[in-house]
Amino acid sequence: MTVTALPDTEPPRRGWYKRNEIAVTPWLFLAPAILFFAVYVIIPIFQSFSISLYDWDGLGQAEYIGLGNYAELMNDRAFEVSLWNNLKWLVCYLLAIPAGLFIALFLNQTVTGIRIYKSLFFFPFVLSQVVVGLVFAWFYLPNEGLLSNMLALVGLGPVNVLGDPKLATYGIILAGLWPQTAYCMILYLTGLNAVDPEQVEAARLDGAKGWRMLWYVIVPQLKPATFIAFVVTIIGALRSFDLISIMTNGGPFGQTRVLSFYMFEKALSEYGFRMGYGAAIAVVLFLIMLCFIAYFLWSMYREEKGH
Repeated sequence: MTVTALPDTEPPRRGWYKRNEIAVTPWLFLAPAILFFAVYVIIPIFQSFSISLYDWDGLGQAEYIGLGNYAELMNDRAFEVSLWNNLKWLVCYLLAIPAGLFIALFLNQTVTGIRIYKSLFFFPFVLSQVVVGLVFAWFYLPNEGLLSNMLALVGLGPVNVLGDPKLATYGIILAGLWPQTAYCMILYLTGLNAVDPEQVEAARLDGAKGWRMLWYVIVPQLKPATFIAFVVTIIGALRSFDLISIMTNGGPFGQTRVLSFYMFEKALSEYGFRMGYGAAIAVVLFLIMLCFIAYFLWSMYREEKGH
């Protein structure tokens, strides 16, 4: 029996892209988003760091002063007030997370008219912050406002919330909590759809119910939604601007300023056109945000690595 030898044939040579197609293709889809993110986010961050080292009005010659703007911040009373107000926003804004969770737990039930309830609670989320600010500004009016009329029913006098330096910041925070709670509610409603019913049933068989069921079975499965809620709420609290601009414009007596609003006043408003000083405020605000976000990302990474 004769065996015919096959001729030596090399496999067809493939180009570099064909050899790396699986690894390269996802990056091609991500490239436009990465480009836009770099141009409009990453590069401006470094530019802000650079501008904060100069005394510049935005048009003329910039004068390098090193850390002079940061040294001035340390003795700036308005900056101190803005920083403390940001901390108030941060602490009070976190109330939106448990409030959103409990509303989501209520809306996750099968009761009559639940769609109407969902629409009512979802409604604040679709409103513009400008509209929310105007609604609450009317609500807080000292004589014609609904709040003063409600207080009059129980024999209390009118309260000028936005005109009182001690109450104005908390009044604005309350206005911001309304749509922020709705956003957290949406996150938790989505997370509740992913809760494992077998774990819930097993916990019921073991006698868990009420708070024990919520704390040991439901909440641990909502950690991804909680992480997003924390990050978004913290960023929203630290960059609060529009409600302050609409409701008080920083008053009374500058007592409702936050860092983002003070940055605007120093850099772009009639108070100065001090671009370098405004950039220094922006850098401080960015570093505060970065600390919180880095902490949460590290916590999530450590937890995933532990699993």
